[in-house]
Amino acid sequence: MTQIQLPEKVNYIISKLEEAGFEAYAVGGCVRDCLLGRQPSDWDVTTSAKPLQIKEAFRHTIDTGIQHGTVTVMLDREGFEVTTYRIDGEYEDSRHPREVIFTANLVEDLKRRDFTINAFAYNDKSGIVDAFSGIKDLQEGVIRCVGEAKERFGEDALRILRAVRFSAQLGFTIADETKAAIVSLAPNLCQISAERIQAELVKLLMSEHPDSMRDACALGITKAVLPELDAAFATAQHNPHHQYTVGEHLMQSLMHIRAEKSLRIAALLHDIGKPKVRTTDAAGIDHFHGHVEVSEQMAGTILRRLKFDNDTTMKVQRYIRYHDYKPEPNPRAVRRAANKIGAEYFPQVMALWRADTLAQSTYEQQQKLAQIDAVEKLYTEIREKNQCISLKTLEISGNDLIALGVPKGKQIGVLLNQLLEDVLQEPEHNTHEYLMQKASEIV
Repeated sequence: MTQIQLPEKVNYIISKLEEAGFEAYAVGGCVRDCLLGRQPSDWDVTTSAKPLQIKEAFRHTIDTGIQHGTVTVMLDREGFEVTTYRIDGEYEDSRHPREVIFTANLVEDLKRRDFTINAFAYNDKSGIVDAFSGIKDLQEGVIRCVGEAKERFGEDALRILRAVRFSAQLGFTIADETKAAIVSLAPNLCQISAERIQAELVKLLMSEHPDSMRDACALGITKAVLPELDAAFATAQHNPHHQYTVGEHLMQSLMHIRAEKSLRIAALLHDIGKPKVRTTDAAGIDHFHGHVEVSEQMAGTILRRLKFDNDTTMKVQRYIRYHDYKPEPNPRAVRRAANKIGAEYFPQVMALWRADTLAQSTYEQQQKLAQIDAVEKLYTEIREKNQCISLKTLEISGNDLIALGVPKGKQIGVLLNQLLEDVLQEPEHNTHEYLMQKASEIV
């Protein structure tokens, strides 16, 4: 019998429910992760006990979803969701069951789960309960719906996107019958809230296979949640600098960028405006003039539609705005670029520039990468020398200028920026004495 090392608190919950005469198991993704040798991010418990019976068994509980059978058991300020075995009634909105029927049968509860690899239950007495050949699918690397795929996706359309997300996270393939149901029912994703779509997209993009967005497009998912990507895949780039469609270029870029949320999103969207601005000259060469500005604007629209927070949206737009801004590899140009982009954003913009370049054709690619290497080396040296690249580190302040007799108001900012320009040109000028003398000359 396969043994799983359950956390002490999970074992305690299961034991307490069993002592009260009920069945209880760890269930779902936590069991899957253990079988894969991964550390579960959270632990869920399922039980034959009804919600009120769960509450009676523990001192501190929270009614998180009691109408659907879920009670959160609190142990030393840590919460564990404990849910009564249930059968879901008819779904009315591609998400919520019209009614929930509690059952004493574990397998009936497991039947309603999305994929076979998430339909495991486990306790130390019974071992693994695998009613739907989930272990076989784990071993073969397959994402397969429990039972009839169309029924599972009809119950909750978000499972359609979750199938691709699990495929991306685990490196698994999607079973043919599950794929067919996705293609058939993908339009139902339009009924799912933007927040839930966003959460799944982020998990997919943060996985080891963010280019699985390609599969989301091929299966018709993006047509419902990110149609701009479909247009990108349909747009060729007949240009010496490129070898892929816009969409495939975005997928290649994703594979060359580190797993940081705003960066991955920026890599996905940095050229999303190209289909709108594409022109072809007499020689048959495609051009995309103005694509940076259009892509930045479209990224903002997309992220607001998907209810992303303002900070993420701001960062993504900034990275896109400057991903094509390529300073010459000399110290002055790099200082000016860092000032323009912002010191806190410059390394991320460089990372996007590199990913973008690696996703292009081999035409002049080595020269482009050499330029990136040189700029990054110069930026590192600038930071190591603590050279001034923003007003924050300028050795003169507005109060200093007021002491010189400069009136409060716009003139202070104008003069500080003049002095910063001087320092960006000649970093050794960033001394209080020099800047006060320079300011007095200007005034």
